[in-house]
Amino acid sequence: MPHPPSRPLATGPRVAIRPFTPEDGPEFTARARESKDLHRPWLFPPDTAEAYADYAGRLIEDPARAGFLVCERETGSIAGFININNIVRGGFQCGALGYGAFAHAAGRGLMREGLDLVIGYAFGPLGLHRLEINVQPGNTASIALARGAGFRLEGFSPDMIFIDGAWRDHERWALTTEMRR
Repeated sequence: MPHPPSRPLATGPRVAIRPFTPEDGPEFTARARESKDLHRPWLFPPDTAEAYADYAGRLIEDPARAGFLVCERETGSIAGFININNIVRGGFQCGALGYGAFAHAAGRGLMREGLDLVIGYAFGPLGLHRLEINVQPGNTASIALARGAGFRLEGFSPDMIFIDGAWRDHERWALTTEMRR
């Protein structure tokens, strides 16, 4: 399933992060279809070629977004994805993280390692100062990932994001470069 990967942006002991490419579509969408039970009701990653092309295209072309695939170093297979959305420059230097593991990689610590690499890349080469994660309160796995990476809970926003046909409450988590040091 994996194709020859693009050059990694950062590597850890078990995973590497690299940008999305159009060629990742078949593997990404197959993994998304295999992972529906894991993702629902929190997340709806693209699971068709057309939806992937649109999704990846926005991550590749839009300067206010940066998309990263978390890939197992040994096999090159995609373990999950982490995106930085709504990147704001100027005095803010902030972005909002979204992420998801695929079922075959869930519970193995690969996303935790990948998140550390993305945070390092965001605070390093991307020059961001703050990262935010908005999580539905019942999504305990996502909250554990945010907490484990050092994010602090900053608040609660009722009816914040429209997901799966309804406005959903979210907890707001954040990390700054100062907290990382």
